[in-house]
Amino acid sequence: MNEDANRPAQYKRVLLKLSGEAFQDRGSGEPLNATVLRQNAEEIKKALALDIEVAVVVGGGNIFRGAFGSDLGIGRTVADHIGMLGTVINALALQSALESLDVETRVMTAIEMPAIAEQFIRRRALRHLEKGRVVIFGAGTGNPYFTTDSAAALRANEIDCDVLLKATKVDGIYTSDPMKNPDAERYDRISYQDAIYQRLQIMDTSAFSLCMENSIPIIVFDFFSPDAFVKVLKGESSGTLVSY
Repeated sequence: MNEDANRPAQYKRVLLKLSGEAFQDRGSGEPLNATVLRQNAEEIKKALALDIEVAVVVGGGNIFRGAFGSDLGIGRTVADHIGMLGTVINALALQSALESLDVETRVMTAIEMPAIAEQFIRRRALRHLEKGRVVIFGAGTGNPYFTTDSAAALRANEIDCDVLLKATKVDGIYTSDPMKNPDAERYDRISYQDAIYQRLQIMDTSAFSLCMENSIPIIVFDFFSPDAFVKVLKGESSGTLVSY
């Protein structure tokens, strides 16, 4: 018998950060792809089978990035609000994909949108998680000038998560971009302070700082590798751990 297959999960409640690119077809660049959405939903459902409570913060870069605003003559504040709406689109798409797999979900947003989602209320989010529902957070923090990485760190703290799992397309944090530099070295583990000091671009400084202040570890891992999410949850594949 494969002992790893039966290894219990190491966490009770986790927050998964999915960037906007996790929703798009990596070949064509199609902003929302049905096959990719279903794959994401299947990975999350596997985590629920481990008796883990899962919350998700989604990005919106596949639809709109604040940087696009300057090219369109849109100011940063308005552009960031447009980006927040993009995250809500992704949240609703992920919700639909999960519910097609019979997974109960709730979308909660930092901006009031009562016709399509619940407003984020901490106690209500905790109750949903305790009932086994996947809670998907949209609209970032609800404020311009804050990234969805910061939103992920904020929500992870607010709902008492054991770990923040940052989903990427590489298997951890490197000394430089491994897609551009074949000599880049991978960290198995790095401290919050070093991640901030070295200005590693995998997450923004405020996200690292918020997790450091409240002792929430961050694991950066390749979400697109088969069963990667479950392996991280079981401690079989750690990606890069950011902690003290």
